[in-house]
Amino acid sequence: MIDVIHLLPDHVANQIAAGEVVQRPASVIKELLENSIDAGASSVKVLIKEAGKTLVQVTDDGKGMSLTDARLCFERHATSKINSAEDLFSLKTKGFRGEALASIAAIAHVELKTKQDGDEVGTCIKIEGSEVISQEACVTPVGSTICVKNLFYNIPARRNFLKSDTVEIRHIIDEFQRVSLAHPSIQFSLFHNGSELFQLPKSIYRQRIVNIFGGKTNEKLVPVEEDTEIVKVHGFVGKPQFAKKSRGEQFFFVNDRFIKSPYLNHAVTAAFEGLLKEKAYPSYFLFLEVDPKSIDINIHPTKTEIKFDDEHSLYTILRSAIKHSLGQFNVAPVLDFDRDATLDTPYEFSQRGITAPKVEVDHNFNPFQSEKQGGGYSGFRRDKQGGSWESLYTGLDQKDFNASSAINQIEFESDAVTGNLFGNSEDKEAGSTTFQLNKKYIVTTLKSGILVIDQHRAHSRILYEELLKNITVTSAVSQQLLFPLLLQFSTNEIEMLKEVKESLEQTGFIFSEFKKDSVEITGIPTLISESEVAILLEQLLSDLENEVPGSSFSQVDVLSKSLAKGMAVKSGMHLNSAEQQNIVNSLFACKESSLSPYNRPIFITLTVDELDKKFM
Repeated sequence: MIDVIHLLPDHVANQIAAGEVVQRPASVIKELLENSIDAGASSVKVLIKEAGKTLVQVTDDGKGMSLTDARLCFERHATSKINSAEDLFSLKTKGFRGEALASIAAIAHVELKTKQDGDEVGTCIKIEGSEVISQEACVTPVGSTICVKNLFYNIPARRNFLKSDTVEIRHIIDEFQRVSLAHPSIQFSLFHNGSELFQLPKSIYRQRIVNIFGGKTNEKLVPVEEDTEIVKVHGFVGKPQFAKKSRGEQFFFVNDRFIKSPYLNHAVTAAFEGLLKEKAYPSYFLFLEVDPKSIDINIHPTKTEIKFDDEHSLYTILRSAIKHSLGQFNVAPVLDFDRDATLDTPYEFSQRGITAPKVEVDHNFNPFQSEKQGGGYSGFRRDKQGGSWESLYTGLDQKDFNASSAINQIEFESDAVTGNLFGNSEDKEAGSTTFQLNKKYIVTTLKSGILVIDQHRAHSRILYEELLKNITVTSAVSQQLLFPLLLQFSTNEIEMLKEVKESLEQTGFIFSEFKKDSVEITGIPTLISESEVAILLEQLLSDLENEVPGSSFSQVDVLSKSLAKGMAVKSGMHLNSAEQQNIVNSLFACKESSLSPYNRPIFITLTVDELDKKFM
């Protein structure tokens, strides 16, 4: 018989491992940052070019490596973190699998410069596709600098699966935020194509969150603190009124390691029960400290999934801790029937004595006494001609006085007449061919029966085609704001807005300035009000993040869909006859009138035959 089983060569095994560990440039940054943290670095600098496809460079001031360690760290399953299988249940470090550097070196050009404190010179190693090209002494500061160039150069199929630079930089920012949030005592910086994206100084947890997500984040945070034998919880949750329509600002850390846990996420959502709007998600930055023996990290190559010994207890403790914090800081109502009413008294009043109230009366005051007649103060002043207060009412008993005519001559300031969605909104009920059903549907007649139109989906389709035309062909009309509108966003959201800035300007938005954590708007589309701008842009960012567009066309399509959905009339909004007729006419002037932008049916028809059958 011929033997068919054989051992894979090392470079092939490394490439297979790389498929699990290194999915995209963001995976490389995550592994290198964790190595820098394990090396005891106090400052870490990340440089990337072309979203990491061309270059990823991580520089730290950690303890560095010796000549032997620098060569050995690129071997498979080489690690300084564990010596036996039992060590897997007492892990306090990040990298312990020993696959990261070996996997990265198998699919890229890698250059490592490292030096230990006390050594005169450092070590420089160059590796291409698991093959060591050179190893020599070099001059370098204490710590390590590792450059990863031309990622997936020897696996073209994997490189073709990478998305656009916009999408890849978004994943890189996500990984950078996850690592930097867990370690506020370390200084982090991130540069892309020479421009600074993040500069995070050493700080505390709260300040690190504010530095990443913007200054306005501070007022949104509610501290959470709970210490039990099973788990120690600390961190922050966002106030319910600032909940977003995306899950972007949701972070769990277990022993300073970012994890994903739908089960624990449900515990947080349960704590906010009754406080959130529909399809709104709370923000949270929660740090859990547990006994390393009670968790198993070694169940996923990226180490973002953890198995807990007692998930049910963690769920209960987490939900209770958040509920307690929301009640303690008056975010949620508290029902406490044993509450001591004296607790409501301000502290400065506790030692104050009791004094009887005093009532002072001016016995000389006479409201009917004129100023000339001695004594007290008259409550009425004399007119300029010197007459008494009776002269103020002279002429009221004249017969020719007509009170009603006088009132009719008074001019009142009228409310400002604002424009509406459909031009002239005169309500011509007489002879109308449409009517509104339950403030949701528009019903009109056909030769063959009845047509029932969903008003929100119909208007979404109308706006969608109009926005597509404005973005790709012509520019829309914009209304100037009297005062500029300043909106706060995170750094990641600002970058996303910059990407679609040109398309948004075609729809009617005018941006005067982009800052690190805010944007100033001086003009908006005519179809929306100033109060709706923040909600509309928040929904747009959520849609862009979920769709993750990879081409300019799909980006324009997502933008048009999101804006159309936010600007369209909602279910429950009253429409007069002119507005109803305008929607019907505009709908059937569209290129596609039967489906909404999200491929939902816009209308249904009931023929006379179908109605006849209902009466049989």
